[in-house]
Amino acid sequence: MNADPARRAFRQRFADEPALLVRAPGRVNLIGEHTDYNDGFVLPVAIDRDTVVAAAPGKAALIDVVAADFEDATDAFDPRDGFAAGDDWANYVRGMAAALLNDGYPVGGARLAIAGDVPIGSGLSSSASLEIAVGTALAALGGQAIAPDQLARIGQRAENAYVGCQCGIMDQLIATRGVAGHALLIDCRSLACRPVALPAGVSIVIAHSGVRHAHAEGAYNERRMQCETAAAHYGVAALRDLDVDRLVRDRAGLDDVAYRRARHVVTENARTLAAAGALAGGDLHAIGRLMAESHASMRDDFEITVSAIDRLAAIMADAVGVEGGARMTGGGFGGCVVAIAPDALVAEMRDAVARDYRTPDGGTAELFVCKAVDGAGRC
Repeated sequence: MNADPARRAFRQRFADEPALLVRAPGRVNLIGEHTDYNDGFVLPVAIDRDTVVAAAPGKAALIDVVAADFEDATDAFDPRDGFAAGDDWANYVRGMAAALLNDGYPVGGARLAIAGDVPIGSGLSSSASLEIAVGTALAALGGQAIAPDQLARIGQRAENAYVGCQCGIMDQLIATRGVAGHALLIDCRSLACRPVALPAGVSIVIAHSGVRHAHAEGAYNERRMQCETAAAHYGVAALRDLDVDRLVRDRAGLDDVAYRRARHVVTENARTLAAAGALAGGDLHAIGRLMAESHASMRDDFEITVSAIDRLAAIMADAVGVEGGARMTGGGFGGCVVAIAPDALVAEMRDAVARDYRTPDGGTAELFVCKAVDGAGRC
């Protein structure tokens, strides 16, 4: 984490020093895709890529904000103002301020400068990182202590209502509750979280396909509606309540697309629970098999991968062999591939990606080894 860009942007914008600096991490999901809004299980890691907010009190109720990562774009608004037409980044900030206010938390005047190194549109949850960093800063300026689960729910509501992506709770929750050195097995119904230690001598490797995705463009929300259609067909509150036997036995009358969406979620929940056990036991063979099955399910049943992602995942899986695995991570339609591999194979994987993969514009994939870090807090 480097707070200097946010601090520098604050000085340039406001000719003053920030009163506080806060950070919130991005995340990579090891397994458990599109299960969170189905009340299921996920296994993410908070990574050492952050959004940092430099903050100080402002005048009256006005929030004045500068975004260093968007060429120092600015916005100034009252939390009750609503959307900023055309300014996607600003709507995350506005949404978080409005959601805090709607939940009864005082949101006064503030000066904010935002900078970060979570790649945007990568599937590493730059949006939740931004929401939680802004929420943490505004709460601190107001002298409020908001419990991590509550702050995560506020962030989720901000993205649902003010940005238009009907995401689940995973991204915001790992941003608030991440544990250094651990993945977090999250029950997205109860919000129970169990840290799962990452094995010694094992790396988490992320490679960016070069294909940027955008959840709110409709495909993500469409998948959620298809899952709700399937849940209604089976008469369950959420697909988390369905097992494979009933999925198959009672499918009559459900269209094939909704059935395949449900099959992905039901089997992905089982894979996620199995992967948490395998990770805790250091069983890289089992992890690799489960990641391969997850990727195939996302490709064939949920239909959220693209050809570039499929190629990148295959290259990384081939490089690690049976000693780990690789799969698409994030909401889909682009973004990143995550791999779990012994430290000794990371260089080989890096070489394979550099040699055999090209982004759609002909470049090389950005690849980095990440560390598991704690959730949001002061810098």
